[in-house]
Amino acid sequence: MNILRFLPAVLLLLSAADLTAGKGLSRAESDKLREQVIGEWMKQTQDEYGPMFLSGRMEDLCVSNGEDRMPIWFTVYGNAPMGDRSLWISLHGGGGTTQEINNGQWENQKRLYQPEEGVYVAPRAPVNAWNMWCQAPIDVLYEKLIRAMVACHGVNPDKVYLMGYSAGGDGVWRMAPRMADYWAAASMMAGHPGDVSLLNLRNLPFMIWCGENDAAYNRNKLCAERGLQMDSLERDCPEGYRHKTYIMPGKGHWMDREDRAALPWMRQFVRDPYPRNIVWQQEEVLRPSFYWLQVPGDEMKRGRQVRLSVEGNTINITRCDYSRLTLYLCDELVNLDKKVTVMLNGRRVFKGKVLRQEDVMRRTMSGRGDPRYCFPAMVEIR
Repeated sequence: MNILRFLPAVLLLLSAADLTAGKGLSRAESDKLREQVIGEWMKQTQDEYGPMFLSGRMEDLCVSNGEDRMPIWFTVYGNAPMGDRSLWISLHGGGGTTQEINNGQWENQKRLYQPEEGVYVAPRAPVNAWNMWCQAPIDVLYEKLIRAMVACHGVNPDKVYLMGYSAGGDGVWRMAPRMADYWAAASMMAGHPGDVSLLNLRNLPFMIWCGENDAAYNRNKLCAERGLQMDSLERDCPEGYRHKTYIMPGKGHWMDREDRAALPWMRQFVRDPYPRNIVWQQEEVLRPSFYWLQVPGDEMKRGRQVRLSVEGNTINITRCDYSRLTLYLCDELVNLDKKVTVMLNGRRVFKGKVLRQEDVMRRTMSGRGDPRYCFPAMVEIR
């Protein structure tokens, strides 16, 4: 249900004076301060992760969140300069089986793919379960892994790629849409899609790989069906939902490494952190932010959506299933030296200049932990 549609118009009309009172930063001042804030965050992150990630002792590497621990193995390919390296996160198979079998799958994953360039990371799943790569606690572990690699190993946050085989493919089916704002591209190998929605892949290039004879749990049929769903989404939205589907003739669960062709396809894409068209649907594990949007934590519910587009300095919201929506803005998305207009279902709910502010920059840098999501300005629609 679109909650905003039923609120009184007076609650939707934000006062421009509330958002423009005082003197904001100029574009030059904002850019300089943004660089400083990001630099401070990089130093703090290096202090936190550097002793582990720069120690050279692979057996000590892990990211943790409370009692959840994810051991890490990585190597570096190519000679990309620091700050522009790619990051390849490669999820092993196994799943709901023994520790020994999952450890063996982890060892296999370490050598399964070799990108031409980048930091190749094979993490060890924190648990031994079919959904080991997509349980709720793992979102934070992925985020921490990316932060550590950006700060300590020169990864470009717009060049982070996700892939996984078998149970790792199960994880990609779920984590690619759920955290689509983190990845440059994703590739699913031999996994089961379950009931996941593909709507959030609007701005994320996505590959599907499955053997024609991989009939366990109907993986072959379901992967083919999901490929057709992606075809339909792309037909309806030709500028989005870029994808490739390969149902490999004569192959079973093991595709004889022919799926390695995914890597050069993925590498041609970089993340757009500020897409001008967003489709965001909450999945089983709920997330409060997506690209440059944020919703109230106490209103998150699976299936709730936000849909919007940006044309020039006008933001057109066509669906919002929340009572409030925060729009974090930057000069790469709109011209903050001019008035910004927000429309909801054809009705203007805000028009005014939005100030660039230091506190917004620091809050978003600290909260998101991603240099691209260090936003200087915000508008909250109630």
